[in-house]
Amino acid sequence: MNNIQNILVCVTQQKTCERLIKKGAELKRNNEKSELYVIHVAKEGDNFLNNPFQDDALEYLFDISKEYGASMIVLRSNLIAKTIAEFARTNNVSDIVLGSSPSDYRNNSIIIELKSLLPAIQFHIVNGE
Repeated sequence: MNNIQNILVCVTQQKTCERLIKKGAELKRNNEKSELYVIHVAKEGDNFLNNPFQDDALEYLFDISKEYGASMIVLRSNLIAKTIAEFARTNNVSDIVLGSSPSDYRNNSIIIELKSLLPAIQFHIVNGE
């Protein structure tokens, strides 16, 4: 069994997701041998590269990821939670960082679905500011 425990940060195309990457970097400091991944799953058919606001935000998040030594991956899928779960299993992820607003995190369907798909993983929910 591999003892390296990697961290996965799930982001949307918003610059405010920088706080999630910072949280992932904090967790990585506790285990320097771990990898820090940042993932964004775009729905198939979404044309985010021609949207100046989303394109700018993703570029910003790529830069922040690099600053913290993280690899940022953008995947396309309509099955967002399943795609994240598959990535987590493939990359030996032990911790997942997700964002949510303070009022809805208990009812956030992506969090609920991920927790059911990945019961052995530690989830870190970072509330919005």
